[in-house]
Amino acid sequence: MKILLQKGLWLLFFMAPSVLFGQISIQRVLVENQVNPHGIGSLVPRFSWKLASIQRNVTQKAYSIQVKEGSQIVWNSGKVSSNQSIFVPYAGAALKSNQAYQVAVQVWDQSDKASVVFKSSFATAFLNSSDWKAKWISSGIAADTVDGRIPLFKKSFVASKKVKQARLFITARGLYEASINGKRIGDAYLTPGWTSYNKHLQYQVYDLTSDIKNGLNELDVLLGSGWYRTRIAWENNKNFYGAQTALLSQLEITYADGSTETIASDASWKATLSSILASEIYDGEKQDLRIKPVQGTPVVETSASFDVLRAQINEPIRKQEQVAVKKVLRTNSGKVILDFGQNIVGWVKFRAKGQVGQQVKFYHVEMLDKFGEPYFANLRSAKAQASYVLSGMPEIIEPHFTFFGFRYVQVEGYDVKPEDFTAIALHSNMESTGSFETSNPLLNQLQSNIRWGQKGNFLDVPTDCPQRDERLGWTGDAEVFSRTAAFNFNVNQFFAKWLKDVQADQAPNGAVPFVIPDVLTRTTIGKENTQSGAAGWSDASIIIPYNVYTSYGDKQVLENQYASMKAYLNYVRGAAKNDLWNTGFQFADWLSYRVDDSKGMIGQKSAVTDNYLVAQCFYAYNTQLMIKAARILGETEDYKEWERLLDRIKLQFQKEFMTANGRLISETQTAYILALQFDMIPSSLREAALARLVSNIEGYKYHLTTGFLGTPFLNPVLTRFGRSDVAFKLLLQDTYPSWLYPIKAHGATTIWERWDSMKPDSTFQDPGMTSFNHYAYGAVGDWMYRTIGGIDTEEFDGAGYKQSVIKPELGGGLSFAKTSLETPYGKISSDWRLDSGVFRLQVEVPVNTSASVILPAFGQNRRTLDGVEISGDRVRLGSGTYLFTIN
Repeated sequence: MKILLQKGLWLLFFMAPSVLFGQISIQRVLVENQVNPHGIGSLVPRFSWKLASIQRNVTQKAYSIQVKEGSQIVWNSGKVSSNQSIFVPYAGAALKSNQAYQVAVQVWDQSDKASVVFKSSFATAFLNSSDWKAKWISSGIAADTVDGRIPLFKKSFVASKKVKQARLFITARGLYEASINGKRIGDAYLTPGWTSYNKHLQYQVYDLTSDIKNGLNELDVLLGSGWYRTRIAWENNKNFYGAQTALLSQLEITYADGSTETIASDASWKATLSSILASEIYDGEKQDLRIKPVQGTPVVETSASFDVLRAQINEPIRKQEQVAVKKVLRTNSGKVILDFGQNIVGWVKFRAKGQVGQQVKFYHVEMLDKFGEPYFANLRSAKAQASYVLSGMPEIIEPHFTFFGFRYVQVEGYDVKPEDFTAIALHSNMESTGSFETSNPLLNQLQSNIRWGQKGNFLDVPTDCPQRDERLGWTGDAEVFSRTAAFNFNVNQFFAKWLKDVQADQAPNGAVPFVIPDVLTRTTIGKENTQSGAAGWSDASIIIPYNVYTSYGDKQVLENQYASMKAYLNYVRGAAKNDLWNTGFQFADWLSYRVDDSKGMIGQKSAVTDNYLVAQCFYAYNTQLMIKAARILGETEDYKEWERLLDRIKLQFQKEFMTANGRLISETQTAYILALQFDMIPSSLREAALARLVSNIEGYKYHLTTGFLGTPFLNPVLTRFGRSDVAFKLLLQDTYPSWLYPIKAHGATTIWERWDSMKPDSTFQDPGMTSFNHYAYGAVGDWMYRTIGGIDTEEFDGAGYKQSVIKPELGGGLSFAKTSLETPYGKISSDWRLDSGVFRLQVEVPVNTSASVILPAFGQNRRTLDGVEISGDRVRLGSGTYLFTIN
C-alpha cells in the first residue's frame, strides 16, 4: 500500500488492518518509580506501567487497578477510560503503616482487547511520626568522636514463635551498617545517605522475615561519622550537624499466630568499640582486624525530632561495577602502583593473606605525573587512605564508611598479587536508561567518560568531584548536567530526593545556597551564601524540576517544588533592581578559557564574559521556565505576570549589554550563546549575532572557550540557527581546549574539571582546583543524544516521551549513530547508517506513544518507509519498529 505524504504535514502512517492490532501486554508495574517496594512513605502512591506489543500503532484505551490488603480490596478503580499509564494516583481507602499490599493491573488496547493481569506489590513505611516507638541512642563511649573509634551497637532478643513478617525501620545521625545473626542486612552502602539532616532525614526499611531464627537473635549496627559530623569542605568544619552520632532502629515482628513484637532501640541496647579505628569521608578508614568486639556497656538515650524523618524515596548507594587490576606499575622511586584502567568512585576490596600485626596501606589518586609518580596535590588536605592491620587469618577486607575517587592505588606493606585486589565502584543504584554509539571511537570514549563521571558523582547527592576535600552538591554542576543525566540514567527519584533538600536549605528570602545540602554557611565563600543566590547555580531550584518534568512527565516534582521555584524567582526579582540583575556575587561563566591556562595555546585573548550579562540571561531563562511551569500547573495569573516580566528583562538586557546593531559588550562565545539561546537579541539582529559567534569560533581555530554556563548551550545554539557544521567541528576538535583533548592527549576516562586539568606538556593545572572527575562539561551529551541520535520529547502534553521527536542530523564524517532510551513508556531508539550513498534509519517507538520522525537533509532522492515510497521529510508514527531509506 503506497502512502504519499506531503512535505511539512504530520500524518499517522497506517498499516493494513490485518496487522494493525495485536495483544497488548504489561511488562512492568512500578509503585512510586520502584519495583515491589517495601518502604513507601506516601499516603497516595502512584502507579506506572510499561506496555508491549508485537504489532504497530498500539495504544491503551483503558486500565484498571486493584489493590488488596490481604483478602480485602482497599481500592478497585474499575475500568477507567484513559491512556494514562504513568503516575496514576492511588484513590482507595487510607493506607496503613507497615502494611503489605498486593496490586493487580490490567489494560485494554484501542480495539478493547484486554491484557493479562499483571500482579505486583508494595508495603508501606511508617506513615505517621507516632509510629516510632524507638528512642534515639548514642554509644556514650568517650572514644566515639569524629576522629575516634567506630562504635558497634548490639541487641539480643528471642523469637519464640514462627515469624510471619519481620521488617526493620532504621536510620542514623551518621552512617550505619546493620547485621542480623552475623549476616549483613541489605545491599545498600553509606546509609542513610546525605541530606540536610536536621531538617530532612531519610530512613530505610528492610524485610528480615527469612532472617529471624527461632530462639536467640542478635542485631548489630556499626555507626560511623559520615557526612553528619566528619569534616566538611575545606575549612576543617567538623560536627556540622552535631557532635554525637545516634542510631534509631525499630524491628517490627508479626508472628504466625497474629501476635506482634517490637524490638526498638532504647536504653536496653549495648555499645562497644569496633575494629574500625577511624573512618572519615575525606581521609579514609583505618581498621585493626585483630580487635574483636566485647559485650559492651549500656547506651545513652538522646532526644531528637521525629518530624524530620521520611521513608527513603531515592535509590540507595550500591556496589556496582567490579574492576580488575589492569597493570602493576613500579615507579622510579620504588612505589608499587595498581592501575585499574578506569577512574572510578568507591574502594578496593582486598583479599588478605598476611601476618598478624602486618600493616597494609592504600593511597588513592586519580593521576600519575609525567614521571609516573602518583599525583597527590589535587587531593588538597584529603588523605584518601585505607589502612589495615591484619589479623593473620585469610579474609576479605574493604572499608565501611568512606569512599575514594581514583584510578591508581599505591600499596605499601604487602607483596602485591593483582588477583588479590578488586576496585568496587559505588554509586546510587539508578537504572541505566540511555545508550549512544557512533562510528567515531573518540566520541564513544567521550560518552563512556560522561557516564562514568555521572556514576561517580551521583553518590546520593550530585557532587562536583569525588576525591579532594570537597565532594559537595554544587548546584551549578547539577543544573547544567541535569538533562544529560536524565538520558543516561533514571534520575527521577534521585533528583526528587535532592530537591527536597534544596527546599529545606533555601533561605527565608528565597535565595538558594551554592551547595545542597548547604554546608558552606561557615566558610569564607558563604559570607553571602545564606541570603544570596548566583545565576546558573541557585537556578538549579527552577531548572532541574523543569528538566525532571520534561524527561519523565512527573508533574508531581513541579507541584512539590513550585513554591520553592517561585520563591527563588521572587528573590531574583528583588535583587534585580528595575528588572536588571547587576548586583551581588556571581560565579558567571566559571572556568572559561584564559590565555595563561596553558600558555595561550590557541591565542592571546581570554574569554571573559561580563558577570551580569550572564546573570541577566539566566534571569530570563528562569522566567521562561517559570512561565512554562505555571502553564502546566494551571497557575494562570502567575504566567501572565511573568510573561510581562520576561519582556522587561529582555529590554533591560538590550539597553545594558547590547549596542544598537546587536554587538554585545563581551565579545565571547558565551555572551552570544546565551543571548541567542534565550532570545535576548531581537530577531532582526540574530543573524548578525550568529555570524559574530561563528567568527569568534573560527578565530580560536574551532576551539571552544566557554565555561560551565556557556558550554551546555554552545552546540545547541549552533544547531538551532543552522550551523551544525560548526558544532560538529567543535565536538570533534581534539586539541586543547576541547572535549576530546583529554582523551586524545592523556587517555582520560572521565570528564575533567578544567579543559586543561593536565596541560599539553603533561604538567598540571592549579592543584587547588583540579579534578579529573567533574561531570559539568559532559553536558554536551544532551546535544549528542538529541542531535546526532535525534531523540527528543515534546515538552508539554508529550513530556516524558509520550510524544517524541526523532530528528537525527548528519555530520562530522560519521557513518552511523545508534541511540536508545528507556523512557517511562518503554524503549525508543534511533539507529541510522550511511553506506555506499544510502541512508538508512531504523526507529522504535514505545507502545502507547507516538513519534514525529523528521528525516535529515540527504539529497532529494527516493525516500521509502518499509520499502514503500513516500514524499516529504516528516512522518508521524504510532508504536512499532520502522525502517526509512534515502537513496
